[in-house]
Amino acid sequence: MTDHAVVAHEDWLAARKALLAKEKEFSRLRDELSLQRRELPWERVEKDYVFEGPDGNEGLADLFDGRSQLVVYHFMFDPDWEEGCKSCSFLADHYDPAVVHLQRRDTSMVTVSRAPLDKLQAFKKRMGWSFKWVSSLGNDFNWDYHVSFKPEDLEQEVFYNYGMQRFPMAEAPGISVFVKDETGAVFHSYSSYARGLDMFLGTYHLLDIVPKGRDEDGLSYTMEWLRHHDRYGE
Repeated sequence: MTDHAVVAHEDWLAARKALLAKEKEFSRLRDELSLQRRELPWERVEKDYVFEGPDGNEGLADLFDGRSQLVVYHFMFDPDWEEGCKSCSFLADHYDPAVVHLQRRDTSMVTVSRAPLDKLQAFKKRMGWSFKWVSSLGNDFNWDYHVSFKPEDLEQEVFYNYGMQRFPMAEAPGISVFVKDETGAVFHSYSSYARGLDMFLGTYHLLDIVPKGRDEDGLSYTMEWLRHHDRYGE
């Protein structure tokens, strides 16, 4: 960074104002995109998914907890794993404190994984999270929303992020939104995967404003530096 341009204040201010114009345009485009996202058509959820959670067995409609909107984070945690994915844990660190605020805006949020409930509860306790976490091990939820893959599926291209591609592992990250109307019918309104989850990572957006940025170009994969938050001391 020592060879970075250094200028007088007037020149710095001119450069900053030029960038500000682009930032404002980006904000307007983001507002437009958010509106189009909210205006997407819905599809009715026909299956009666039953999850195992801390309150016993619950259907998808029960997870709304009296609200009309539900956000589900598809957390990568295979039944055979002893701990959850570190990248999903990174994202959970961001949304865990937001759940209480979402609830004040008619929105519930739950985390869903295929691992059995006892593993989910043990890992949640270790990480110090408070969000609701339920297991989808006994239903088709992960398969239907394309965030889990069977061994035979991985021998060929799988459907992920709205396209066919090779995928290296049995679990994938994602986020889905559901809506419940006055009759109790449940609808799927939105799902996002891969880089679509980037906007939920506040740490990355803070790194985007410092000179080194995310500083991941020299790594073997983008999140190689990442650790579970209780393991940075190692």
